Amino acid sequence: MQAAVAIRTEALPLQGELVDLRFRALLPAGDWAALPPAVRRRFSKRMKGGATVVYRGEVTAVRAHPMGRLLAYAARLIGAPLPLVFHPGVSVVTVTEDAVGQGQVWSRMYVRRDGFPQVIHSAKRFAGPTGLEEHVGAGVGMALTVAAEDGALVFRSAFYFLDLGRLRLRLPRWTEPGTLTITHRDLGQDRFTFTLALDHPWLGRLLGQDATFRDSPADEA
Repeated sequence: MQAAVAIRTEALPLQGELVDLRFRALLPAGDWAALPPAVRRRFSKRMKGGATVVYRGEVTAVRAHPMGRLLAYAARLIGAPLPLVFHPGVSVVTVTEDAVGQGQVWSRMYVRRDGFPQVIHSAKRFAGPTGLEEHVGAGVGMALTVAAEDGALVFRSAFYFLDLGRLRLRLPRWTEPGTLTITHRDLGQDRFTFTLALDHPWLGRLLGQDATFRDSPADEA
């Protein structure tokens, strides 16, 4: 009876809203049902190809080890997938459904105190041994695991890879920048946090970022 009730509750979409089961399929049913309804709703909204959801907010805290800053600047060679803005400020995140149906394109904008904002693009693909990959540019990507931890949805890198045409090379552990963890936690009142942490096994926390966002008006219940 309990399982039946859980399934019925989480399956109720907003009126007129398409349901996306791709993130839900990456978690055990009980773990998914334990997430706050707002988290399940954000990651169950199926958009038509090319449609975009916009989340506006701000970065509230930044932590950067000297080696983390160096890594972020060096990563410009593959398209600057790591934040280069090391101070709090306005941020905007957009999620766009891939028009060919392979996944989602995530764009993150960080406003600088002077000059143009930094914009980071990456593509999530529902593929690979973990069921989810993030492609950051120049053939570089990572396999991601998904877990429900203390009411939050957590994405964590399992390994990194390099695509060379049809050939995929899994990068050795010693070449990896560390474990990347992204935590999505609901705050209530249509607000949520995204926390980024890049942890190296020897150097510790290379990069950390806390940001708070608000659901776009079209998504507010």
